[in-house]
Amino acid sequence: MSDRYLFTEIEAKWQAAWEQTRAFKVTEDPGKPKYYCLEMFPYPSGRIHMGHVRNYAIGDVVARYKTMRGYNVLHPMGWDAFGLPAENAAIEHGVHPAVWTFENIDYMRGQLKKLGCSYDWDRELATCEPEYYKWEQLIFIKMFERGLAYKKRSSVNWCPSCQTVLANEQVEAGRCWRCDSEVIPKEVEGWFFKITDYAEELLAWCDRLPGWPEKVLTMQRNWIGRSEGAEVDFPLADQPGSLRVFTTRLDTIYGATFMVLAPEHPLVPELTRGTKHAAEVTQFAERISRQDKIRRTAADATKEGISTGAYVVNPFTRERIPIWIANFVLLEYGTGAVMSVPAHDQRDFEFARQYRLPIPIVVQNADRGLREPLAAAYEEDGWLVNSGPYTGLPSAEARRRMTEDLEQRGGGKRAVNYRLRDWGISRQRYWGAPIPIVYCSSCGIVPEREDRLPVVLPKDVQLRVKGGSPLADLATFVNTSCPRCGGQAKRETDTMDTFVESSWYFLRYCSPRYSTGMVEPRAASYWMAVDQYIGGVEHAVLHLLYARFYTKVLRDLGVIALDEPFVNLLTQGMVIKDGAKMSKSKGNVVDPDELIRKYGADTARLFSLFAAPPEKDLDWNDQGVEGASRFLNRVWRFVQSNRSELLASDPALRVKELSPEGKAFRGQIHQTIKRVTDDIEDEFHFNTAISAVMELVNALYAFEQSSMDRVPQGERRFLIKDAAKTILLLMAPFAPHMTEELWSQLGHTDPLHRQPWPAADPAALVKEEWLLVVQVDGRVRSRLTVEAGIGEEEIKALALADQKVQPWLSARQVDRVVVVPGRLVNIVTRS
Repeated sequence: MSDRYLFTEIEAKWQAAWEQTRAFKVTEDPGKPKYYCLEMFPYPSGRIHMGHVRNYAIGDVVARYKTMRGYNVLHPMGWDAFGLPAENAAIEHGVHPAVWTFENIDYMRGQLKKLGCSYDWDRELATCEPEYYKWEQLIFIKMFERGLAYKKRSSVNWCPSCQTVLANEQVEAGRCWRCDSEVIPKEVEGWFFKITDYAEELLAWCDRLPGWPEKVLTMQRNWIGRSEGAEVDFPLADQPGSLRVFTTRLDTIYGATFMVLAPEHPLVPELTRGTKHAAEVTQFAERISRQDKIRRTAADATKEGISTGAYVVNPFTRERIPIWIANFVLLEYGTGAVMSVPAHDQRDFEFARQYRLPIPIVVQNADRGLREPLAAAYEEDGWLVNSGPYTGLPSAEARRRMTEDLEQRGGGKRAVNYRLRDWGISRQRYWGAPIPIVYCSSCGIVPEREDRLPVVLPKDVQLRVKGGSPLADLATFVNTSCPRCGGQAKRETDTMDTFVESSWYFLRYCSPRYSTGMVEPRAASYWMAVDQYIGGVEHAVLHLLYARFYTKVLRDLGVIALDEPFVNLLTQGMVIKDGAKMSKSKGNVVDPDELIRKYGADTARLFSLFAAPPEKDLDWNDQGVEGASRFLNRVWRFVQSNRSELLASDPALRVKELSPEGKAFRGQIHQTIKRVTDDIEDEFHFNTAISAVMELVNALYAFEQSSMDRVPQGERRFLIKDAAKTILLLMAPFAPHMTEELWSQLGHTDPLHRQPWPAADPAALVKEEWLLVVQVDGRVRSRLTVEAGIGEEEIKALALADQKVQPWLSARQVDRVVVVPGRLVNIVTRS
């Protein structure tokens, strides 16, 4: 055999063997504990990148480790196959989206197989297949019947180039994330899922997911954005009607000196129609509406506004206050109108100072130290001042009394508000799941009949060069019969947001070929929920929130008996090179194919797992990759050079008979088992687990050299075999190809990935001796080997009497001796 790991031949050999034997195929087994390990499935963009490699390597280590721990592991893979990129690519290259998608799937599947991931490929799915989206069409119908799916007109982010609605997270700096065109607001009709009906439950369950990162739960809570307060009606001063606002600080209403509306607020045109302000306000509103909503509402964003020339009446003070529109108010939050109290809200304060609006103090702090003019807003609770009959009340009591008074006179009510808005699922493009709705002139909006599902996306379409859906032009698709009366009707031509497909794919993996429902009940009962979910933090809000919502809907429809889809969540960090996230635009991409061709899949896996903890960003380092390769070859060479000894039969040997050096080395073997096991179990600290194995490999080389004349031959062979076997077992999840090959070379016929995980012997973990570092004034001067558990005074005496230490004490006086049991002795001196 070669003294180098011939990864090209060996990795191909084992990948073929795993595929031929369907090594990772699983079925339900009530006799074994199950473990469902899942990485977020990829969009078939054409090639995997290093972020994929890291994500899938993490998941594969978990899956392989849990298999060796005796679990029945489900580890599936599939494709998030609908979406705008396929359509844009099809327009650009003149190929049908289906052709582009499935060609990419074929290529990326091959890439994943070259990584050696332990997927059950029998469960592979693609969300663009009618056999898949048929079931979400059925759920859409069920949701429509329950009022959870509805149609309305709303202002949306519209990309004029892609000719479709964009979700907020698809708008970056006011531009489309795909084509970089400027996004504009547009009023369109579209379909929505009523996720707000589940807002309270989604929020409450954030406290019942201990296996999720707190930062992700915080992001979810903030996105849901629950606020308790009051809705208040501010009458318009010079025309009929009123403006309703939501506020959590009703106690500050005596300090409300102006009203601010979102630029998109529907009342803005009515307030300015026919006035000298109309043109300027319209121009301002249109400009602000095109800006990125997250950026324009950031705390450090410049506050911009313009007066409408209109006024409302403060219902408590009865004073006229002006109505402005400003960039920091969103139509989606509350009512799209804000009562501005500049003394007690920092955004209002900055706005008021910029436009020279009054800033009266109405809440005083504890030491009555607030004086005008304020340097910054005072946003805490306090005691009311300048607030009519409520003056002198603490804030909480004032809010309670003001709300009661407001409700008694019919000017408002107590309310709970959510930042969360219903999920707009309509997309005005072709490559997506058809929405199963028809429009009948007699019956109105009618859901498709269940026995006519799926509504199949037609393939014979002519894609528009400038975007937009071609479905409306396809008479054979549009024209249909009404499911209710049988008369002529027309189909909905919007398709579903691809977030719908990714909101339940994990459930379909439980029984991907089940043909009489979304999921086979017994399979779902056995496998769900997902025990470990792994993916990028960029999906921490919407994908995870939508998946949680959809799971709860399916529960309420009786499809599953499950409250939450994911027990544990790991959000891995990004791959960074040259100080920036890997991207084609930055020219810092490392091609995984080239990496595998040069170093092999095991090296690519090992480096991506060793370079940083999974949740942290990984800084790419070419030397680190080479180091991972050298380590694998070091393990390979040891086995090849010691094959005869490793293949020899085990001598009859009892652990109690081991020499002191043998016991120490065996202790190191079992300490490594414990460290690696603990590191994997404790939040997947793969980097330190690999480091522990590297230390054991170093110790094995050292023992193999030093023990030749000092340890009995049988004992030496026993320990070398034990260490080599342990190293292969511990490395199996990280470098599966090389370890499987070496395991086979050592005469084992059962696959390594099916071997039980090694267990640390508690007796071997007990150290019989301590190696103590001896310092004099903090500098190492000697080392002592002492019996474990020796007394502190005896340790001090041995250290002071040590021949290497004595010269450093001859001219100085010992002040004190500090002992850290099992680690060091520090002798502190003075002149």
